[in-house]
Amino acid sequence: MEINTFDRKILQCLQKDCSLSIEVLGEQVGLSRNAVWRRVKALEEHGFIKSKVAIVDAHKLGLDLQVFIQIRTSQHNADWRKRLAQTVQSLPQIQSVHRMTGDLDYLIMARVANMAEYDALYQRLTKKVQMSDVSASFVMESLKETTEIPISIA
Repeated sequence: MEINTFDRKILQCLQKDCSLSIEVLGEQVGLSRNAVWRRVKALEEHGFIKSKVAIVDAHKLGLDLQVFIQIRTSQHNADWRKRLAQTVQSLPQIQSVHRMTGDLDYLIMARVANMAEYDALYQRLTKKVQMSDVSASFVMESLKETTEIPISIA
């Protein structure tokens, strides 16, 4: 599916607020209700819109500690990666995991309430998956945090 300027505008708007009604979305992008509805359905069907979610305030839920966990491993085989993938999927505190280039093998971002919860997460993670080195950096201040993907309007 090729997307055009209207589709890009729809994606921009929905990234900011996916609870917009079809009518309001149509007004913002300059299309009729039916045209917007068809385009949103097509964007969903073709995977441009992966899901619609609510962004929850971690601090209001007492998850005040955001941590980036750096992992180095000497094992680079499919079984190890599968075990890591299964382990991180089973730990709800882990929000994202990325295989990296350079000195670092994997970067994990997690949210926990405090240092004791981080330690418990660390213990569960290292018990299930063998790693050469694990280190952590704790976020002191977030200057920007977004789920929005930059979409150029051409």
